[in-house]
Amino acid sequence: QVQLVESGGGLVQAGGSLRLSCAASGRTFSSYAMGWFRQAPGKEREFVAALNWNGANTYYAASVKGRFTISRDNAKNTLYLQMNNLKPEDTAVYYCAADPKIRAVVGLENHLEVWGQGTLVTVSK
Repeated sequence: QVQLVESGGGLVQAGGSLRLSCAASGRTFSSYAMGWFRQAPGKEREFVAALNWNGANTYYAASVKGRFTISRDNAKNTLYLQMNNLKPEDTAVYYCAADPKIRAVVGLENHLEVWGQGTLVTVSK
């Protein structure tokens, strides 16, 4: 099983950009589908983006499509989320997640195998 550590969160003005990283430990990173989720204050956690083990297939929530890009580097055991044209409604704690099944990381299952601890993104007006 991998362990996940997110980084790259912070405070940014609306219209700005941030890149989140999720570093994975363990040798089995490439065997996992990976995803990003977020949880805003007072709201439930929601799916943001996901990709399969080699990054060939990507999936996005409608609210971020065209603004966010998910990618992975299996040689570096790292998952990324490039976030452009950020909006105040993107403010949330962002979590990366790993599971062998793509269904899980696109939010179709209640249980995911591994979660990171989260990184806070705050977008000011």
